Amino acid sequence: MANLKSSKKDSITSEKSRMRNVARRSELRTTTKKLMDALAAKDVTKAKALMKTAEEKISRAQSKGVLKKETASRKVGRLAKKVSALVRSMA
Repeated sequence: MANLKSSKKDSITSEKSRMRNVARRSELRTTTKKLMDALAAKDVTKAKALMKTAEEKISRAQSKGVLKKETASRKVGRLAKKVSALVRSMA
């Protein structure tokens, strides 16, 4: 355990940030899973709506430092590719 007052404060702040990041990551995974389920069910309208939400959450996570820029871009790109493939197959 930290001895100095500033160290104690730092550890509390770190824990708050960690919990916030865990929540963001969890929310991201949940949204992605919902999108994948919509893709599996071939529900185009739901998939498009969830893609927009997923893209927003990924972008937010990237701007908050939870995800690296390249990782966020890769995730969005792969999801978008799957959604567009579904849209093309249904047309």
